[in-house]
Amino acid sequence: MPESVSAGPRGAPASRAGGCTASELLAVMSARLLRDGQVVFAGVGIPLLAATLAQGLNCPGLTILFEGGVIGPMIEPGKLPPSTNEQRCTIRANMVLSSTDVLLLLQRGYIDVGFMGGAQIDQYGNLNSSFIGDPARPKTRLPGTGGGNDIASLAQMIVAMKHEKRRFVERVDFVTSPGFLRGGETRRESGLTTGGMYRVVTDLGLFGFDDVTRRMKIIALHPGVTVGRVRENTGFEMSSDGDPAVTEPPSARELECLRRLDPEGLYTA
Repeated sequence: MPESVSAGPRGAPASRAGGCTASELLAVMSARLLRDGQVVFAGVGIPLLAATLAQGLNCPGLTILFEGGVIGPMIEPGKLPPSTNEQRCTIRANMVLSSTDVLLLLQRGYIDVGFMGGAQIDQYGNLNSSFIGDPARPKTRLPGTGGGNDIASLAQMIVAMKHEKRRFVERVDFVTSPGFLRGGETRRESGLTTGGMYRVVTDLGLFGFDDVTRRMKIIALHPGVTVGRVRENTGFEMSSDGDPAVTEPPSARELECLRRLDPEGLYTA
């Protein structure tokens, strides 16, 4: 899945690149990673918005799945559901199954891409959406796994999240959804022979994983972002293969379509 990047000028700060908010930037950059004909297991929030944006722009044959059992919805502009278990998810859908049946499709290899976020991510792409702090006395309790563990264990993963040092940590407090575990071949050795982390999209840039060490690395930066800024906002060492490329800022067409989908800024404010 090739990325849309270019050697454009390093101009506006990433939070307002192309006159958009950080959340709009996340949605557009994530949507560019999806391809027509794929089957995408999308979580609520930016993943759902990005998948719907891709479907409306360049991927009419993209099939979106929700954990609640909905397959192939065609969500109308301005009617994005606040939850993947909400009734609006079923609008013009191909099928509505049980959660168990949808996860069986995942286990049988019918899903191309899993798409979600998280509260923490570490250098090997492990995600935490369970709690922050000591498990015996956590500082913050989070929503938990849902189907996140199944998706990350079996599908190629795209993660979208804000780039902050408290989120990009050397070691997550809890592995809710597995990435490459401890790096190298540890994911495969643990019995997870398919899937794995593909890309991490943030408001600073686009990140991938080394083929051997499985550590996260810089692929491209948004206009105005430096490698130093990424390192300042990351709790582990972040490298790159030479000078990172520069992403193409969101186009007027992408932003227009995005804002039609979410006119009230439910996900993008």
